[in-house]
Amino acid sequence: MIIAQVSDTHLTLDAPDSQQRIRDFEATIADINALGEAPDAIVHTGDIVHNGRAEEYAVAAAILAKARAPVFVLAGNKDNRANLRAAFAGSGTISTDSAFIDYSVERFEVRLIAVDTLNTRSNKGDFCEERAHRLVRMIDAETSKPIAVFAHHPPFAVTVGPDPINFETPEMMQRLARAVQHSGRVAAVISGHVHRGTMGQVGAIPATVMPATATPLRKGEYPAHLRARPVYHLHRLDRHGGFTTASRIVGTPPHAGAGGR
Repeated sequence: MIIAQVSDTHLTLDAPDSQQRIRDFEATIADINALGEAPDAIVHTGDIVHNGRAEEYAVAAAILAKARAPVFVLAGNKDNRANLRAAFAGSGTISTDSAFIDYSVERFEVRLIAVDTLNTRSNKGDFCEERAHRLVRMIDAETSKPIAVFAHHPPFAVTVGPDPINFETPEMMQRLARAVQHSGRVAAVISGHVHRGTMGQVGAIPATVMPATATPLRKGEYPAHLRARPVYHLHRLDRHGGFTTASRIVGTPPHAGAGGR
């Protein structure tokens, strides 16, 4: 299956660059819709909006409603759980039995599991014992398919950024890493948050981080002609646990960007 990943759109209505962030998000969804090989799903790995406001989510939801593939969303550190839940209540995936926004998607040949790392005290991630138990239960609920785990904060040391540990404590990051490795069936860990693209490992599991979709907030060096063009990731996973990732530049020919990780 193919998953298109969007992350860190940080939509806001009152920043000097708010219209650019909206245009970046719209252009990315339009590019995904135009791909020669359509993705099976789109996953937004959090920081959908910047201030957690209902009016920001209304704009984000309207943009995502134009997607032709099913859309699944995570909570990032800038998100507000209650307003996010209200905006995407019709998706049928976000559970209402917990304070956390975590869930599994079972309809594909690869299971998708969304993890909640939102921390109400800090921009850094949180992953408590309750969330760890919930993740392990979701992983163990089905044992025949490989799994892709999505978490806003990457559960490995990201050495390309200013701070390699993106959780409030190293213990929280290690708790998530242990839970992900619990079964041996997780084929990939996919994250955002650090606004730049990188790769790593969670034990033996390959892990990727995509750049911010919002080009004014994207980190890293880009040539001048690409600085205003969003980048997103296309992940290809198969039923045997194979995993590759390609970066796609918005606006290139639809067949481009299908290479390996």
